[in-house]
Parts: sequence; structure tokens; C-alpha cells
Amino acid sequence: MLLTSIFLISSILTFSQTGGISGNVRTETNELASDANLTLKGTTIGATTDFNGNYSISGITPGVYTLVASFVGMKTVEKPIQVIAGRVTTLDFVLPEDRKELDEVVVQDTRTLNEKTVDIGKSGIRAMDLPQSVIVIDATTLRNQQVGRLSDVLNNTSGVYVMGTTGGVQEEIAGRGFAYGSNNTFKNGVRYNNGAMPETTSLERIEILKGSSAILFGNVAAGGVLNLVTKKPQFQQGGEISFRAGSYAFYKPAIDIYGPINSSQTVAFRINTTYENALSFRDQVKADRIFFNPSFMIKASKKTEILIEGDYLRDNRTLDYGTGTVNYEIADIPRNTFLGASWSYNKVTQKSATVTVIHTINEKLNLRMLSSYQGYDNDLYGTTRPNASSQLVKPDGTWVRGLQRTGTLQDYYIGQADLIGNFKTGSIKHQALVGIEYDQYQNTTLTYGYTNPAAKNQNVYDSINIYNLNLYSQRTDIPTISLTRKTDNPVKRVGVYVQDMVTLLEKLKVLAGVRYSYIESKSNVVNYPVANPTSDTYYDGPITSRFGLVYQPMKQLSVFSSYANSFTLNTNVDASGKVLSASNIDQSELGVKSELFNGFLSANVTTYKIVNGNLAQPVLGSTTNAYELAGEVTSKGVELDVMSRPVNGFSVIAGYSYNDTRYTKSTQYVEGSLLRYNPQHTANGSVFYSFKQQALKNFRVGVTTSYIGERVAGRSTRTAISNDTYKLMPIPAYLLFDIHVAYTLDKISVRVKASNLLNELSYNVHDDNSVNPIAPRQFTATLSYRW
Repeated sequence: MLLTSIFLISSILTFSQTGGISGNVRTETNELASDANLTLKGTTIGATTDFNGNYSISGITPGVYTLVASFVGMKTVEKPIQVIAGRVTTLDFVLPEDRKELDEVVVQDTRTLNEKTVDIGKSGIRAMDLPQSVIVIDATTLRNQQVGRLSDVLNNTSGVYVMGTTGGVQEEIAGRGFAYGSNNTFKNGVRYNNGAMPETTSLERIEILKGSSAILFGNVAAGGVLNLVTKKPQFQQGGEISFRAGSYAFYKPAIDIYGPINSSQTVAFRINTTYENALSFRDQVKADRIFFNPSFMIKASKKTEILIEGDYLRDNRTLDYGTGTVNYEIADIPRNTFLGASWSYNKVTQKSATVTVIHTINEKLNLRMLSSYQGYDNDLYGTTRPNASSQLVKPDGTWVRGLQRTGTLQDYYIGQADLIGNFKTGSIKHQALVGIEYDQYQNTTLTYGYTNPAAKNQNVYDSINIYNLNLYSQRTDIPTISLTRKTDNPVKRVGVYVQDMVTLLEKLKVLAGVRYSYIESKSNVVNYPVANPTSDTYYDGPITSRFGLVYQPMKQLSVFSSYANSFTLNTNVDASGKVLSASNIDQSELGVKSELFNGFLSANVTTYKIVNGNLAQPVLGSTTNAYELAGEVTSKGVELDVMSRPVNGFSVIAGYSYNDTRYTKSTQYVEGSLLRYNPQHTANGSVFYSFKQQALKNFRVGVTTSYIGERVAGRSTRTAISNDTYKLMPIPAYLLFDIHVAYTLDKISVRVKASNLLNELSYNVHDDNSVNPIAPRQFTATLSYRW
């Protein structure tokens, strides 16, 4: 109590001897200037605006100063101000557009990695202040690298990687040993079903919050969350028309148009649309997709903005389970050999609509409300996976193919409200967040069954030999297949959370928060022909928390440590028939974030340990499929991220990660055995250079590399089963090496990319039955016109 009193008295005395400045920064079109820089001229004292355009500077010696406000794409503005002891003086800025700077911002973002804030963080805490590892891949990188898939983006990140491409129709992402499923993938802050490959032409940037984010989103996996941020409406006319073409008959036209709708510039629009058609290095495999993404910005008043966004995706492609395995070894067949029926398909239709309202209550409080709907329909039909349904590929290559068909019908709704406060209690600054959300899934899964009367009513379509496809005559007909099961799985979730970033001293900050989640999940199963429908309901109410310390001995250096917990839901029952409670996951993290060479380079290092200490596993010897919380998985590792500003034509991105994820306790699997799909080592690097010399002035060249280390797939050996035939299979490491060349003349640009220049061969493997080779050497070129 005495120490607290002394601290409070000291804080009051310090504040009475100094003064402060606070205010808001906007553009002349009344847009919030997030991440604008405020600096007292001739000093190193300054601040950065949050995502609502607010800033605050404290501890200033009384006197007359000049405050400088700068923001990418806007003219720098200077204003005189008198700082008075014991008072906070308010000074707002309106920044006019700088047409020259706006032309430049199209091609580069001059903020460092640690100067950026992420929308997915909700409260606008800048990366340098956050006790958590953050990666942002901006529009410049997406454009320079001709990003076509999410995996292209991940070539710029450490420790976040593709863990599988099951069926060749999706990219399954993971980080720190844990999968980024649909619960961990977001689009503009809303959960996004990543069962189809996301469209990248509409993206402004990719945000990755590594580690636990359960306090913000509830039941997300411990490895991190990924947020796809789409391009927003603009209040100046502009747009781009492009055409991309490449190897294997690939072509993709795209249009991006934006501008104001009315003369008063209170309503703006943006429309992105593209069509893609391609064959593949895989025989008989093809794909086509269409994407449409309209959005509107409405300035309802000086304090209220409304953003309306929607998108539609239709994606059709050949279902392709790859090359197959023989006794847990990848089959030695050509990279292009396709083993499925030529008519096999995966059809996805995805649509969404989101309304976001941002209301400035006053200079200290902002309200953000969001409402969204997403629909996802999937129809998958084709030959079964090699080694599935007990039809193993024999050593001589003979494989009896069956048929599989599934359907998914999903509707997702969410409503969310966040109150963000930036205020002081004495000399202590707060960046607080209070939120509530409600979301609901209506999920229906359809399962079909096929039996062949000529094969004793078994699931047999035909036979092939994977080493010689001409050995047997393959069927080409598409049989009628019957619905055998319909499963409805509605889920309702409510979350209430509070978080506060507290600046105790100029160099010491604390981030703390807690969340309560209520989750209700049902399972209604109907078997066809209808017999004994079943229905079960599961409830849980886990509490998650986080606590982090940030020490900043200087403006360019931040040292942090943090603890956070998360959970995974369990639907299995114990020996008494009671549903198991959620499995708790604890995570600790320690890191350093630094700005080197006058801010030219951001270099961040993080080490972490994640423990899932009560993993659900089957009870040994149980005849009732009972489960118990008896397992443990531990993930630990270190990550290095390096990113530069564009300086003198150069820009650099690099990273390295080491991760070790194992069963550290188990009643089922070999203790100490690796979890599948997770490389222990990953590395990435890219260097781009824009020529300044007159003869080559409009050229840009770049090199990107990414390394994915050896990992394991197959099936974890079960100690609970004597003479178990399951075993893990190693997947070879690979190094991708890409070259980029671009030329820009006025409004026209040409970009050429050669990917996997070394023609490396490796695989993305799920279990032992979807073994998809990575793409060989390919070439892509894009012609674009911007105005």
C-alpha cells in the first residue's frame, strides 16, 4: 500500500511538472489516418496514431514547439503549439493529399514492420508495443511477387507454412505445430472457410498474429491467426486492368475500379473481379474460377463511417489425390501421373456480405460494430484416395479404386461490437478494449455410398496399376451414388472479453485481458434409409486470459514476455458417458523487436513454448469408445523475422524458424514422436531492387527463396495396439528459388516471374493417401494498365 501511494504521488508530481499533447489526424477527405507519425520538430519525441487516427504524447517539458504530422501519400503539416505544465493540449490535423506521394504509395509502403498495426488485433496496438509476434505482408510485396496463391504469400513468413493440399483443391496452413483451420482464418476480421483457395487479387495485405489469440476470438488454435484484408473503396478515381498468363495454359484477366459515387464525396466504391482458367502439370487436371468483390464506403457523418463489403467465389477443379504411397513410401512414378478418374471434381461456391460501422464517440472512445454472413457450399465427387477404404496400393502397383462423394452446406453469421478507449488515469495511459460477439454456424454434411453389384456390393469402381496405367481398361462413366448419411451440426458461440494495454512508465507497458466463451454444439445424424436418428448436444464455457510485459529501453528496441492460454473443444465422452471438458493449452513467449540502421531494418526474434497438457485420447481397453484427458503435446521453437523499408531502391524480407512439436505424454502414441506435417526448419528471403540509373530507370528485379525442411506424414505408431502397422513417413525438404523482373512505363507495367527455377521435387502429404507433388518450374507474365 505504501509503495502504491509513493508511486501515485510520484506520478502526479511528474505530470504536474510536464505537459502533454493529444489529438486526431485525418485526411482532407475525412478518412482516419492510421499509423500517421507525429514528431516534435528538432527532438526524438513523438507518437503514432492508432487505427482511429488518435495520438497522445506525454512527459513534455513546458515550452513552445512545432509539431510535425506526416502520413504516406499526404503532405507533411507543421503546427506551432505551447505545452503547459500539468495540462494536455489538444491539436488536430487535417492532411491534404500529395499527388506525387499518392503515385508512389501505389508501389511501396514506407512503414517498417514494427510501425504497422493490424486490424485483426482489434484495439489498434502497434506491433512494437504488442507482446506477440506479428507479420504483415503488404500490397507492394503481393504485387512485386505476382502472388497467385496464399502459399506464395507464406514464402515471406517464418514458421507459417502449407501443411497439406488434400485433394489438390485447397491449401491447409499451419504454424508452430498447429493447423490454421477455418476457425483461425479470417477475412476482414470475420472467420473465413478456407476449404477453397482464397482469391488473392482482391487483397491489400495479409496479417498474421502468431501464438494464442483466444482472448480475442475464442476457440482458435494455439499457433496463430491469419487475416486477409481486402482492398477498400477510395475517394479518388482510379483502377487497374491486368492480364496474367503462364505455363500450362494458365490465363487470368482482372479488373479493379474505385472512386467516389457522389460529388460531395461521402460515398465511394470499389469493384474487384477476376476469372481464372488453367490446366496443370498433372495430367487431366484443370481448374476454373470466377470472383467478384464489390465494396462501398459511406461517410454517414463526421464521426460515423459505414463499410459494406461482399464477395462471390465459384471454384471448380479436378479432384486429385496425387501419386499415392506403397507401404508408407512415396510411389516412384512421374510427377505428372494422375491416378483418379478423369471426371473427378470438387465444386465450391462461397459468398459473403459484411457491414462494419465505426463511430467516434469522442476523442477517447470509439465504437466498432460488425455484422456478417458467409455461405459455403461444396460438392466433392470422384475416385477414393489411394490406400483409403482398406484398398491399399499393392507392391506391384495394383490398386482397386472405389468412389467417394461428400457435400457441405454451411451458413455462418456473426455480430460483434468493440468499444476502444484511449485515456489516462493520472499519468497512466490506457489503450482498452471491451467487446462482445455472437456467432452461429448452420452446418450440414452429406455423405454418399457406392456399391457395385458386380463386386459383391462392395465399394469397387475399377482397378488400375499406378506404374502402368495402360495395364487395365479404366472406366469413364459417372455412376449414380446414394445418400447414406446427413449430419446437421449447428454451433452457437457467445464471447465477452476485456483487454487493456497499460503504459505504467514511459518504458514499461503491460497488456492484460480475459475472455469468457459460451459454446453450444449439436449433432443431429440421420442415416439412410432412415433408421434410429441420433441427436447430441454439447456445452462448454471456458475462460481464457493473457498477460504480457513490454520493456522499451529506447524507442528502437522492445523486449517482451507473455503468457496466454487457449482451448480446443472435445465432443467425445468419458467412461461414464459425460462429454469431456475442453482441452487447455498454455503458451509462454519471449521476444525482442528492434529497429536497426535508423529504421531501415526491423529485426525481431521470438522464442515460445506451447503445451497442450490434457489432450483427449481413447481409454485403454475400453469397449465403449470412451475417452480421457490423458495426453500431452508440446511445441517449442524460435523465430527470426527481418524486413526493411524501401531505401535507395532496395527492399528485403527474410526469416527463419525452428519448431519441435511432439507427443510428450500419450497413452496411444510413442512418446517423443513428432506430430505430422510440421517442418522443424523453415527459412525465407527476398531481395528487390528498383534501378535508379537513367538507362534502367523503370526496371525492377527481385529474387525470392523459401526453404521447407524435412517433416513427417503417414500415421503415428500406436503403442496401444500390439504389432501396429501404422508408421510415420519422412517427406523430403525442398528449396524454392524464384526470379522476378518488372518494367513500368507511365501507367503500363509488365512483370515476369520464373518460379521453382531449380525444378525441385517434394510433396505435400496428408496421412498416406493424398500425396500431392509441388509444382515444377513455371513461368508467369502479367501486363497491367493503371490510372
